[in-house]
Amino acid sequence: MNTLRDKVVIVTGGSSGIGRTAALRFAEAGARVLITGRRADALEQASRDHPGISGVVADAASPEDAVSTVATTISLHGRLDVLVNNAGAGAIMPLADASAEKIQSIFTVNVVGPSLLAAAAMPHLAASGGSIVNVSSTYGHKAGAMLSHYAASKAALEHLTRCWALELAPQHIRVNAVAAGPTESSALTGMMGLSREQAAAVEAQERERIPLKRRGKPDDIVRWILALADPASGWITGQIVTADGGLGLT
Repeated sequence: MNTLRDKVVIVTGGSSGIGRTAALRFAEAGARVLITGRRADALEQASRDHPGISGVVADAASPEDAVSTVATTISLHGRLDVLVNNAGAGAIMPLADASAEKIQSIFTVNVVGPSLLAAAAMPHLAASGGSIVNVSSTYGHKAGAMLSHYAASKAALEHLTRCWALELAPQHIRVNAVAAGPTESSALTGMMGLSREQAAAVEAQERERIPLKRRGKPDDIVRWILALADPASGWITGQIVTADGGLGLT
């Protein structure tokens, strides 16, 4: 029995990488999916992956967009069952280069954005007995030089996951997270702002450090997002599932 059929899912940052793959896998399982992102063209392209996917332009850092994203979902589908907080921001940033603006930009997307979206979604998730899945990182619980503020924001997201799980349990809303290791995507050249040459060097270093000797593929992460969102996992909440090829052990 497919327990995700006809469920309604929001996936933030759904136009590329892990988010795009998650949206497709949810849709293939029979769910109706709303993806968000800042670029209309990228959302339109991702929406073509499956008839069950639609897109709306929204900034994960915008309080107004959090409310409008949930309102659009309810208007289109009448309910909400799963919120996937996937959109993220980060930077390879030595402490000497840190500024209030740079730090704030990371925390606004990785901590404030998911919080506001979860708050807006809460009454609808309570009505459906739904769940929240936050996308964290190995560096949410592993130290990394020049990743301090990105790592701290993901550590905050992981602790929010545990706190929300306690707070929302009486409303029958489950909250879990997937901590993703280095995954094949455009994050290094996009979110992290590296050149292609720099990204290739980092990728080679990561492959060498990962015990399983490869970077992840989006589906390596997405299978756990779907598993945690699935009503069949109805007795699991407050958990952080790490999928990183063993990187967190090193």
